[in-house]
Amino acid sequence: MPTFIKSTDRGLAEHGWLNSRHSFSFADYYNPARMGFRALRVINEDQIEGGTGFGTHPHKDMEIISYVVSGELEHKDSIGTTAVIRPGDVQRMSAGTGVLHSEYNRLPNQKTHFLQIWILPLQKGVQPGYAQKSFAADFDKGNLVLLISPDGKEGSISINQDLNLFGCKSKTAGQTEIPAAKQRSYWLQVIRGDLKTNATELKAGDGLGLESVDSLSLSWSANSEFLLFDLP
Repeated sequence: MPTFIKSTDRGLAEHGWLNSRHSFSFADYYNPARMGFRALRVINEDQIEGGTGFGTHPHKDMEIISYVVSGELEHKDSIGTTAVIRPGDVQRMSAGTGVLHSEYNRLPNQKTHFLQIWILPLQKGVQPGYAQKSFAADFDKGNLVLLISPDGKEGSISINQDLNLFGCKSKTAGQTEIPAAKQRSYWLQVIRGDLKTNATELKAGDGLGLESVDSLSLSWSANSEFLLFDLP
């Protein structure tokens, strides 16, 4: 049975400086039927006002992915990393035994739009780590791009989980057929545009979970952007 979460059915948090939509239970938004999907625990779509951000706060035993849609996000952490994440970049922070970090929008007159994604780790208590890479040139080709994988294959970023994360950011309409394994699960998250898969139509902000499928048939409109999670 597919799990379909419409954009308008997500949890909403409005803090003045932050507008956030929660696909799964997070902070003050609690829905016992939405505690995640397999190893995927959190997808928050955040809009941060200029000159504001998240102050220093802790994380532990979580794989955290940041994906910037527009604007930019400054990251600082307790393991010595200072970086700026921009559109086309993907960031992975392994919190492991514990890490402190902050995220800030330094652009005074522009919002930062990004997805904050939490993945349950395969192994707890690992050494904290950080990785970031630009996939802008790959996205320009208009096809699915492997962003994250367990072993960092094909130039992707490695992660402490049996997860493959693909992204597509296409200026033109496109389609593809992906072989699927029945023992795997798949989550699609649409950021912009329109996406159709296995007879289900998704709009911006919609999410869809699929299990026990033989294949994924994807077709998207021009100027679409979406993520595909291949999960254990």
